[in-house]
Amino acid sequence: MELYLKVRVACDGGMSQREAARHFGISRDTVRKMMAYSVPPGYRRQAPVRRPKLDAFIAVIDRWLDADRAVPRKQRHTAKRVFDRLRDEHGFAGGYTIIKDYMRERDRRGQEMFVPLAHPAGHAQADFGEAVVVIGGVEQKAHFFVLDLPHSDACYVRAYPAAVAEAWVDGHIHAFAFFGAVPQSIVYDNDRCLVAKILPDGTRKRATLFSGFLSHYLIRDRYGRPGKGNDKGSVEGLVGYVRRNFMVPIPHFASWDEFNLWLE
Repeated sequence: MELYLKVRVACDGGMSQREAARHFGISRDTVRKMMAYSVPPGYRRQAPVRRPKLDAFIAVIDRWLDADRAVPRKQRHTAKRVFDRLRDEHGFAGGYTIIKDYMRERDRRGQEMFVPLAHPAGHAQADFGEAVVVIGGVEQKAHFFVLDLPHSDACYVRAYPAAVAEAWVDGHIHAFAFFGAVPQSIVYDNDRCLVAKILPDGTRKRATLFSGFLSHYLIRDRYGRPGKGNDKGSVEGLVGYVRRNFMVPIPHFASWDEFNLWLE
């Protein structure tokens, strides 16, 4: 599903299907199928791609590349030099391409990412907040989804009995209908409904439902750093605004539908 999402986003961003096939190492027929469906029909990858010929040598490669940080840039290892040294010094029997691909992936993971504080149009932030409400005469906790467009300060709010994965997706769909448009990217927390696991290298394994949702709408997902609320300060401010202005005094409604109609 992760590769599926990457290919669809790349092609939506202007990459041709021929270029995508070459870049991701798949056939053009596969790219065409990926662009025809939001999620793989009847298919889910269960395990990460393995490189049996390279796995035993990754620690050696990482040691060389880590040491390169202390030497002049022009004297650092290229993929070709790593390949030559592995072959000559460690008996590596694999090909050059898997080394080049690994180094490119490693370099991409190591690039520090910054979330801009200037907010261009067309980008959003999303989160969930909590408040006490009375629905059908029963006092209970409401989990309210908020989506904020920081450039214009437009926002959308919708409440649910629980902040489950289905509520995340449903909240987005109602927000898109309300705005009449879909954002280009959305910043999130590392919520377990969205991110199944953060891998040791810092990349995120998205939850299946969320990954399919992103692929369908071709949204770029971005994530705030743990403990860095300013990375998505607009939506965190919106959560507080909603609680102070829409949940005081405690709302009383006959049903969730009535409550959400009032919020909208």
